[in-house]
Amino acid sequence: MSEGREIQVTVDCADPRALSLFWNAVLGDQLPPPPPGFGSWDDFSASLAPEQRNSASASEDPAGRGPRLFFQRVPEPKAVKNRLHLDVRAAPGLTGDERMAALEAEAERLVGLGARRLERHEPAPPMAAGHLVLADPEGNEFCLD
Repeated sequence: MSEGREIQVTVDCADPRALSLFWNAVLGDQLPPPPPGFGSWDDFSASLAPEQRNSASASEDPAGRGPRLFFQRVPEPKAVKNRLHLDVRAAPGLTGDERMAALEAEAERLVGLGARRLERHEPAPPMAAGHLVLADPEGNEFCLD
């Protein structure tokens, strides 16, 4: 029997630093510490050749519960709907109007950070509690549920 494994969710993007900072604000995550010998990520970046700067970034849960998000720069833009997306649990335990109001409040905050609102799905008990679909600043879809 094998043990559970940690996972890292990798996102292809155009601007790794900006996208990691967006997701840090969404999830309450933080950048990992800079490599040894560097006081900050800006110091590390300044040591790289210009074409290597902002080629990758990451978001980590400070409590170590959630998966690490890794953002890597790719040359091509996003072209189609995601086949995998994140569900951000913004209203756990809430139902009905109270749930949807909490989701709407969080959506408003995230739109202020650069997200784009895409769809609202009303509660349809007993199978669906209701959720919102948004896109991050680079168009990657995610749900508030």
